[in-house]
Amino acid sequence: MTENLATPDVPEAAVEAAPGAPVDTAPEAAVETASEAVPETAAEAPGGTAPEVPSRVPPDAAAFSSAGPLPAAPPVRKDRRVLRAVLRWTAATLVFAVAGAAAAYGVTEMRRTDVPGLATASDGRWNYPEIRFPPLPSGSPSPFAEANRANVHYADLRELLLPAPEGAKADKALRGTDGWLPKADFLDAYASKDDRDHVGRLLTDYALRHIAARGWTTPDGTHTRIYLLRFDSAAVVDAFQHDELTSWDSPNFVLRGAADVHSDASFAQVSQLDDVPRYAYTEAEPYGAEQVRQAYLMAGDTLALVVQSRKGSAPEVPFQQTVVLQSQLLG
Repeated sequence: MTENLATPDVPEAAVEAAPGAPVDTAPEAAVETASEAVPETAAEAPGGTAPEVPSRVPPDAAAFSSAGPLPAAPPVRKDRRVLRAVLRWTAATLVFAVAGAAAAYGVTEMRRTDVPGLATASDGRWNYPEIRFPPLPSGSPSPFAEANRANVHYADLRELLLPAPEGAKADKALRGTDGWLPKADFLDAYASKDDRDHVGRLLTDYALRHIAARGWTTPDGTHTRIYLLRFDSAAVVDAFQHDELTSWDSPNFVLRGAADVHSDASFAQVSQLDDVPRYAYTEAEPYGAEQVRQAYLMAGDTLALVVQSRKGSAPEVPFQQTVVLQSQLLG
């Protein structure tokens, strides 16, 4: 009688792991959390509290995902000594820049006579104020404009007189009435009665319109007189000058104190204005108590007479300067 052998109880897990049985290689089956791998009976510790199971996710990773980007690093404080050094050098640079600019400005504004090593003696020129041309009436051309064939000065004749230089004393006798000088006062500049009468008749014949005059005396004793005589046109002035007033080497009428007068060759030709011809004369030696220099200027419808005299001798530089400036003002 054959005995039946009882098959021993094989655990379910052992059966699944028997040889030839398929093995599940999926990642989900291979990776299990610690809580799944611990039996429920073993998960409870004495006292009814479960032991802490370490999480497989790093705590820092959870903080990155929930709290956003990392906070910025605290700023690095600069060394105050470096800042103070920068400020000191900046201030020093500004001081040197301002001082250099001030020195450069001072040098450029200095006169030549104030600069050591460059000082030169004055050549005798006077300090005239800035020359300003008087305004023209609206729509009026300048005296030498192409449209002004008669070369008429439409500006106020009194405003065309050269102003006195600095330090000069004005000659009140030449102011006249409202700036207009009577013809008799102008004729008084000539020495003899015959010359005064002759010139007076010529002024009437050539239809003189106005006379404006100005005079002054500088501290060195030089007496200056300027007369502006206006006629109808440049053609009248040209005829009066060439036919009546002057000859090739001297004027035809003698001024007071100028006995022997001849052409003044000291004028530089470069100072001659094209539109304002001049006829300059100087008293030759030996002269009397004072020397007299004179020049006639032809400027369109205006004839100018410039006279300078001084006890002893009349310097040529201020005379030439005065004549040239008056020519420019009329031109």
